[in-house]
Amino acid sequence: MGLAFKKIGLIGRYADDSLGEYLNNIIEHLQKHKVEVYVDQATVDATPVKGAKSPFETLARPELGNHCELVVVIGGDGTLLNAARSLVEYDVPLIGINMGRLGFLTDISTDQIFSRLDEVLAGQYVSEDRSLLSAVIYREGAEISRNIALNDVVIHKWEEARMLEFDTAIDGHFVNSQRADGLIISTPTGSTAYALSGGGPILHPTLSTVTLVPICPHTLSQRPLVIDGHSEVEVTISDSGHGQARVTCDGQIVMGVSPNDKIRIGPYERKVKLLHPADYNYFELLRAKLHWG
Repeated sequence: MGLAFKKIGLIGRYADDSLGEYLNNIIEHLQKHKVEVYVDQATVDATPVKGAKSPFETLARPELGNHCELVVVIGGDGTLLNAARSLVEYDVPLIGINMGRLGFLTDISTDQIFSRLDEVLAGQYVSEDRSLLSAVIYREGAEISRNIALNDVVIHKWEEARMLEFDTAIDGHFVNSQRADGLIISTPTGSTAYALSGGGPILHPTLSTVTLVPICPHTLSQRPLVIDGHSEVEVTISDSGHGQARVTCDGQIVMGVSPNDKIRIGPYERKVKLLHPADYNYFELLRAKLHWG
């Protein structure tokens, strides 16, 4: 039986001292299976792979997306979020090895790396398509910045302990005006991230929904709201507020906003494909990560 993937890329957590050994061992293991291995250039620049037993080629992120049939992400959920945003245009599936803490997205433990990779190479895995959000900021009708997020787009106060004031509309229909520390607009994938800390519901990651979770709202009747995943959310920053605002995508990309700016958040046209071990069970994952009985 042939290999399910013959060209595999590796992306590692930025500047992690323990990463080099893992990369070395994974490269050697994959090459024993006659797999062509390519390592993300930015990963090697940040964490040189010293003493590699076998030669390997490095590729810039776009080349990795064009050239590879699978990308293995070694790190935490933050590393996978970064990889997903940069590779979503290339339709290359991702699978994560967890060197972080929670590991909702990177669900292969470090003590199971080789057995799980062997299963994947044999075609034994679960595949899921995950939705992303697009966030576009407009100032006086002109687009000034644009980005995407797999977990969430967060509009939040910045540097000052003062509430923001903003208006929210969904699909052109006014919803409310509110004062709060901000607003989390989350995908189902992100429902177990910041949105969960803010009191939002846990959503199965394959649902087509978006959740709006206020951050410390002044009015306690402002509750999390779940809407259709194809909806467009528009948030307008009020010029009567006193707080400074920022927009953050996946907690990694920061965009500045000013009073009267409009932030439009809607579904991104592409989805990212995540692979999981063959025995993957989302509810078992929740029990383990959230310490349920």
